[in-house]
Formats: sequence, structure tokens, C-alpha cells
Amino acid sequence: MEFIKYEVEGAVGTITIDRQKALNALNSQVLDELNETLDAVDLATVRALILTGAGEKSFVAGADIAEMSTLTKAEGEAFGKKGNDVFRKLETFPIPVIATINGFALGGGCEISMSCDIRICSENAVFGQPEVGLGITPGFGGTQRLARIVGVGKAKEMIYGARNIKADEAYRIGLVNNVYPLEELMPAAKKLASIIAANAPIAVRNCKKAINDGLQVNMDQAIVIEEKLFGDCFETEDQKAGMGNFLEKDKEKKLKVVPFKNC
Repeated sequence: MEFIKYEVEGAVGTITIDRQKALNALNSQVLDELNETLDAVDLATVRALILTGAGEKSFVAGADIAEMSTLTKAEGEAFGKKGNDVFRKLETFPIPVIATINGFALGGGCEISMSCDIRICSENAVFGQPEVGLGITPGFGGTQRLARIVGVGKAKEMIYGARNIKADEAYRIGLVNNVYPLEELMPAAKKLASIIAANAPIAVRNCKKAINDGLQVNMDQAIVIEEKLFGDCFETEDQKAGMGNFLEKDKEKKLKVVPFKNC
């Protein structure tokens, strides 16, 4: 891999987009390498992923304008599909993915962060969908995910106006979960990923699927999705061990209770 670095520490994998000369902008090669990296994740051992950008200035500054500038209509659609396919794979990846946003998250950078389950950012982060200023629309899911995350009105304001927002506003409107000083960002991401990874893996995966799938249907259909995934957990060793440990601890706690005696 030329532009993607992948490291595993315990049950947490970290994917770093490393194209610093272009502020980690996404071109076809980066998208292909990211796709291959996701395919190579060992889901038997890795329980959570962190996605970040190299350096201290940029998470992902957008899609590569130099590559896009000469595309035909058909080529533009194909490039959009390439990005959408990779981002959708990220969005539906079986394990949780934490976007760790260390600077610019513009255009494709904002879009890839929205494909992740949780977004945390540094105080110097900047978000936006500036595409209309370049004569195009967002092409990697920005018109769809931004509206779902922050609401239709705010999404239209940002997209129509090509307006960038800073970390504090991103937090206020719910685009990110938390904001940290830059030096605390990666430790916070690793801590969160480790907490997630320590929980029953099948249950966590089923929770992700229940939330994602349930949001696409009405409530009556959504609770059926939840019921089935809830039921699936009762065939796992995780459920037996988890509930068994709870009951054993509860039993021990009751045995340690000292009866009150009148003096």
C-alpha cells in the first residue's frame, strides 16, 4: 500500500490515510487501497476500527480535484460510484468504525467521516461540503448522510452555501460526538475503541446492524429487525458467559450481605 497504513493493537485496528502532500485527498488509488484494506481486516480478532488521516493538518481534505477536473459525465458517475461503494462498505462494515478527525474534513473527507459509526475530532477540525463552489454536487453520499445526521435544514444550508464549520459548531449540531485537543485525540479514540472491543463482539455487531437497518424502515419493521438480532444473541457463547457471570456475581453479592442486628 502506498497511501494506506493499517496497524493492529490488541483487538483494535487503525487505518491511516497517508497522502500528506495532498492533505490526504482521495483519488482512485486511495479508494482502491482503502477497499483492499477493509477486505483484509481479520474480523476474527479485530473488534473495532479507527480511521484517521496522517499528520496534524488534515483528516481528508476532499476528493482529488486534479483527477476530477477532466472527467466526462460517464467518468464522473463512475468515480462517484467508486467512492460510494467504498464508503458504503465502511458504513456497513460488521464492526464499529470511529472516525478520528485531525484537521480538514472537507468534501469527500466529510463524507467518509459520516460513513463511520462515531466521529470525534480535534479542536482544529474543519468540516464542509464545498462542492457547489467547484460546479459539482457532493458525490460520495454527502447530500444523503449529512441530512440524516444534522437535519435537512442545516444540511441544505451547508451544502447550498458551501459553508465550512469549525469543531465547536460541528459538535453543537451533532456532526461529531466529542472534541479534543489535538494531542488528546488519538488516545481518546484508542480508549473508546478499546471499550467497544472489550464488549461481547457478536452483540456489538448485532447492535450496529439493528441501528443501521432499522433506520431505513418504519418503526413496526424496525422492531422486528431488533427482535431477530436480539434472538440471535441467545445462540452465542457470549450471551451464556455474560449472563452467567452476572448471575454469579449477583449471587456472591447477596451472600456477602450482613443482616442488620438490633443492639
